Amino acid sequence: MSVETRTARLTILIDPRKKTVFERLCAEEDATPSQVVRRLIRGYIEQRQGQPWRPEGESLPAQRARSSKQR
Repeated sequence: MSVETRTARLTILIDPRKKTVFERLCAEEDATPSQVVRRLIRGYIEQRQGQPWRPEGESLPAQRARSSKQR
């Protein structure tokens, strides 16, 4: 997964019991809640748009080159 170059805050309200379970499950897979939420949002965007996520203005070859450097 690529590292985003900019970030923005998203504040959500959820049931405290769900938050506790979510945080525990994230910890079990050695991921932060933010990482998991970003992954879920990316999957949702890709599902709704029917194509892989690409930030605006970035070509697919440039994205692949950056991804291969991170491996």
